[in-house]
Amino acid sequence: MSSPTVVEVASGSPADLAGVLPHDVIVSISGVVPRDIIEYQLLVEEPSFELEIERSGFTFTLTIEKTAGEPLGIEVSSALFDRVRTCDNHCEFCFIYQLPKGMRRSLYMKDDDYRLSFLYGNFTTLTRFTEADLERVITEKLSPLFVSIHSTNPDLRSEMLRNKRGASSLRWLEAMLEAGIEVHGQIVLCPGLNDGVELERTLAEIAVRYNKLQSVGVVPLGISKYSNEPRMRAMNTFEAQSAIETIERYQELFNLEMGRKMVYASDELYLIADKEFPPLESYDGFPQHENGIGVFRAFEASFFGDNSYAWGRRAGFFASVDGVPKGEYRPYRMPRGRVERTTLRGHKKTAIVTGSYAKPLLERLISDSGIEDVRVIEVVNEFFGGNAKVAGLMTGTDVASVLAREPEGDRYLLPDVCLNEGRFLDGILVRDLPREVEVVPTDGASLAKALAVRRRPELRLGI
Repeated sequence: MSSPTVVEVASGSPADLAGVLPHDVIVSISGVVPRDIIEYQLLVEEPSFELEIERSGFTFTLTIEKTAGEPLGIEVSSALFDRVRTCDNHCEFCFIYQLPKGMRRSLYMKDDDYRLSFLYGNFTTLTRFTEADLERVITEKLSPLFVSIHSTNPDLRSEMLRNKRGASSLRWLEAMLEAGIEVHGQIVLCPGLNDGVELERTLAEIAVRYNKLQSVGVVPLGISKYSNEPRMRAMNTFEAQSAIETIERYQELFNLEMGRKMVYASDELYLIADKEFPPLESYDGFPQHENGIGVFRAFEASFFGDNSYAWGRRAGFFASVDGVPKGEYRPYRMPRGRVERTTLRGHKKTAIVTGSYAKPLLERLISDSGIEDVRVIEVVNEFFGGNAKVAGLMTGTDVASVLAREPEGDRYLLPDVCLNEGRFLDGILVRDLPREVEVVPTDGASLAKALAVRRRPELRLGI
């Protein structure tokens, strides 16, 4: 177990007044060695406690005095102070197995840790979950959690995960739901495997055994050119249409029984099926926005100035936790201290650089808003190949190749969703691109501001 290191101390905070400094190592809190940021937060919520720290090889104790609920005022280096519980499944559809060699080491890490599910919204299969974990989740009310379901057929789920525990691990989901824990589920749809009759079976069993789930997102598997799994292939239009028909039928059932649709198809599934997205109101508050569900409708509404919906799933524990390690599992898209500021359009021609899926959608928004002299440049994903068409998987190699053919002096906007601390997935930095770009937050309001669009909610598309 590694002790957390203090990264930052807020000026005037209880920690600052007690003498805590950056680079101090937290040894224990009131005699307890915390396992993770969750336990840490529970310990520092007390109005008075002893903080044992190590500094320059010396260990000593500080007494912290503060009002109940007042933040301690420090940021620590990690969310987990013991080991990350890594995934021991070997899913044939796992995108990590489809990454080429030589990328950043962190990209190859597979976690299956319920704590990261609670803290960051990572999906867990529960195959490494234990009775002690269940007791902690219920006792400490670690909610919401995010669970990969894929199938409720025990044999098929075990086969898909390539883990015999996959056949029985959904019992933990049932137990958590009975205990009142809020859980969101996910089904990664693999054509010829868990779609068709098997998808029907899964949704039917969810309606009976797991109907306390808050939401279930259905997303198609991602395939790269590096996949060596013979059974894995991209969904075709007919398969996507069939899946959506099944999902929408169960939406009617769930809506009738529970007043919400419960199960939602991802935007990508609608794009593959060549079907229009459901209306904004049908997403029930966007519980799986970060899972690619309802993204376009939310973006569209925000672009045209409709701020009546609060989309995006709950940020979970880190929405308010004191001590959150801001840059670890959900890193900044641009380096701290550096903000790419967008400028008004002026007289420059503007181009938006984006992935294959987003190009026609953005062109529709721009056309409807009446903006002139704005182009949308498609970046075909040659790096990953396969069906990698989302903007979040754009690489610096592909973006640089496209921009090198574009004229100098134009204004180029790049969505920040493809960046991690100003770096693309393939390690290329934004500043190394052949044309200067402006990095824009990936939401409609930010793009509208960058384009100086007069935001009028009545223009929101009704299609």
